[in-house]
Amino acid sequence: MSITTQLFTMLTMIGMGGWLGMALDTYNRFLKREERAHWLVFVNDVLFWAVQALFVFYVLLLVNHGELRFYLFLALLCGYAAYQSLLRPLYVRVLEWLIWLAVRLGQAFAQLFRYMVLRPLVLLGQMALALLLFMWRLVVWTTRFLLLVVWKTLLVLVAPLRWTGTAIWRRVPLHRRIWLEKFFRRLKGFAGQIKNTKEKIGIWLAKWRK
Repeated sequence: MSITTQLFTMLTMIGMGGWLGMALDTYNRFLKREERAHWLVFVNDVLFWAVQALFVFYVLLLVNHGELRFYLFLALLCGYAAYQSLLRPLYVRVLEWLIWLAVRLGQAFAQLFRYMVLRPLVLLGQMALALLLFMWRLVVWTTRFLLLVVWKTLLVLVAPLRWTGTAIWRRVPLHRRIWLEKFFRRLKGFAGQIKNTKEKIGIWLAKWRK
């Protein structure tokens, strides 16, 4: 490698050391190790360092075609140490501010979504439900009104027949009326016996099927 390439590679690795420090602080900020299971922390650590190693090697590949030198590891350590001593407090404050800003923006968008989308949808649903209930009550009231009108009409139409039948019944001799009343009572009793017989047969069939 030329001197220029070596110098550029060293500066790049110093920058990558600073990047590793920022990435590690960001990773620890979001991981919350004390709240995670040990095996999950271990898996996350392995994946984190594997990704960082691949990223550093990819940058090194772009800079000097992937040639490793011992001083490159020293440059990484120097970059990491410079970040820890000079930039870490500022980066942590900026990171916390960005997290706070992201949380506030998320809450604002959630409130906006709630007021602009959810509440209108809920209001439309309530209005549709109220309209359906009103239509149902209107249909029920109209049906009852029509049935009442039909019933009253039938009563009016049947009234002359009833009056005629009452007049004819009064003209029937007393002994004939008594005989007819007994006949209708026997007919009613016979119908009740048929109904009881059907119920007994149904019960017997149900027991037989079991």
